[in-house]
Amino acid sequence: MNTETILYIILAGIIALSLALFQYIYKHRKRSKTYVLLTFLRFVSLFSVFLLVINPKFNKITFFNEKPNLLIAVDNTESVKYLDQDQKTRDLVELLQKDEGLNERFDLKLFSFGKDVNNLEALSFDEKQTNPTVVFERFYQVYGNSIAPLILITDGNQTYGNDYEFAAQNYKQAVFPIILGDTTRYTDLKIEQLNVNKYAYLKNKFPIEIIAVYNGVEEVSTQLTISTGNTVVFSENLTFNKEQSSRLVNLSLPANRPGVHSYKAELKPLANEKNTVNNIKNFAVEVIDRKTHVAIVSDIIHPDLGALKKSIESNEQRQASILKPTEFLNQKDDFQQVILYQPNQNFKLVYDEIQTLNINTFTILGPKTNWLEFNRLQSFMQQTVTNQYEDFQPSLNSNFNVFIVDDLNFSDFPPLQTEFGTATFSLPIEIILYKTVNGIQLNEPLLWSYEVNQKRAVVLNGEGIWRWRAQSYLDKKSFHDFDNFIGKIIQYLDSNQKRSRLNVSYESFYNGNDNVLLTAQFFNRTYEFDKTASLEITVKNKESEQSQKLPFILKQSNYQVDLSGLEAGDYVFTVKAQEENISQSGEFKILDYSVEQQFLNANVLKLQNLATLSQGTSYFINDTDALVDQLIKDERFPTIQKSTKKVVPLIDWKFLLAFIALSLSAEWFIRKYNGLI
Repeated sequence: MNTETILYIILAGIIALSLALFQYIYKHRKRSKTYVLLTFLRFVSLFSVFLLVINPKFNKITFFNEKPNLLIAVDNTESVKYLDQDQKTRDLVELLQKDEGLNERFDLKLFSFGKDVNNLEALSFDEKQTNPTVVFERFYQVYGNSIAPLILITDGNQTYGNDYEFAAQNYKQAVFPIILGDTTRYTDLKIEQLNVNKYAYLKNKFPIEIIAVYNGVEEVSTQLTISTGNTVVFSENLTFNKEQSSRLVNLSLPANRPGVHSYKAELKPLANEKNTVNNIKNFAVEVIDRKTHVAIVSDIIHPDLGALKKSIESNEQRQASILKPTEFLNQKDDFQQVILYQPNQNFKLVYDEIQTLNINTFTILGPKTNWLEFNRLQSFMQQTVTNQYEDFQPSLNSNFNVFIVDDLNFSDFPPLQTEFGTATFSLPIEIILYKTVNGIQLNEPLLWSYEVNQKRAVVLNGEGIWRWRAQSYLDKKSFHDFDNFIGKIIQYLDSNQKRSRLNVSYESFYNGNDNVLLTAQFFNRTYEFDKTASLEITVKNKESEQSQKLPFILKQSNYQVDLSGLEAGDYVFTVKAQEENISQSGEFKILDYSVEQQFLNANVLKLQNLATLSQGTSYFINDTDALVDQLIKDERFPTIQKSTKKVVPLIDWKFLLAFIALSLSAEWFIRKYNGLI
């Protein structure tokens, strides 16, 4: 309470006392006990009212005890069940949950993890990928500034993400790994890794690299075979011993027919081998009969060029070449598409050749564009030339209907720079991204497409797309989403087919651990995205003839269905709009492979290193008796007494109003009783 408020309170007391004395003592000249009591009650009433007017503020301090958090993260993947540790894990989790000492000392928080982290509800051990790294990343964000030791119940085998041993170094909390498994080493052969390109080209050969590993001491012999259907296309005898425990096999197979072809690589099992699942790896190759060659024509050097080339060539069906305008003119017949990057006066002959060859184009404009020359080179767009530049951020047009565009969180992407001024168009355009300035969306296009005379084109009015690719990696830890976005633009320019009201996006084949997601877009008769459509997919297994129907779910600007639960095999599907007679069919393959079944043992050494580096202790699942006692007695995890300071104004004290009412009532009753009213 400051000095000024104290002075006001003293002054209020003097005034209240003066008024009370004037009314009952000075005015009546009587000093009986009744008048003294009435003086006191009037003083209390007036002083309390004055206090409410002054409304002083008081600090209210409350104390409470905060228990440390005890985080329990449980591996919920298939490998735990495959190692026969599922029931032991359930029993341990139940024991920790019900332990009175732990609950009294800690605030228990339970989670399960596979590819991601979730609150623990039930353990099913059916997740197909293990990513312990995400545990440390999420817990660091949420519990990084508090006391939060971690019990990590896992076999330590990782199949996805960055190495968790390094990610744990940022967590700065004690980690107590519970190792699911034992140290027993079994004799085992396995295909450690198989490298093959996803695509091959017709009448070429595609390379395969296989790393085979042996775990044992005696010398053994086996046979490596690669087969497709019932036909063996490759065979080689391999010998292993304690010194030579791995073999690298390189081979090439012919691509004679277009389409998706599945293969099986297999090591012949040993007589005493416990795990034979990891002896087999299925893979597939899509043989295509042509490759899209894209020319990136630019008269300047810019990071955007490298980003575009990387994105285009992330799909092996495509190749990109960065060329000067003169170089393109010498090789013009080699390309199916052209990217025109910030055209200037040297692009006149390039535009003439593109017009002659009727090639689809992707034009990127920016501060280094010669706008006067660009306005002369083409007629579809005329830009007002101000020689001033502005930064524009993107905003996705949810009604764009030419091809499927996923929202990459464009609104958070870095801005692109281009000419400031209005642009006019001489033909209809389809806006993909709008310009946004300071969070306000303008009715001006940043990225758009158009079609004229059976020729397709896309235009991006902004320089700096390389920053988008970098931001996409920061957000997703992968370039895949951005590269897929550019890939869809290239795919749109690669075809002149008439657009359909129903578009379905899917892969030709999926690995056994991949998420099998199909996306679709449906448009009404005016080609506006229909958010009320009812789409249904019928999926049929070619071999078993079993089929099932599933509905699509609306996800922002498209519909999505998750088929990840399907067994390995060949499938045909039909997507149909239920209200109208519109459908699209296709087929895909799911390869038989479970990465979680490739392990024979827990990764004991890695979990023990994790415990040592974090100053924790590792335990085997069968030897956890001392864990609870150690946690309770560990002085690094104290209960902390904290206080909260809250500023409370006097007007919030409701009892003061009751006190004023009581004082006035008592004064009135005494005066009434003594005949003073």
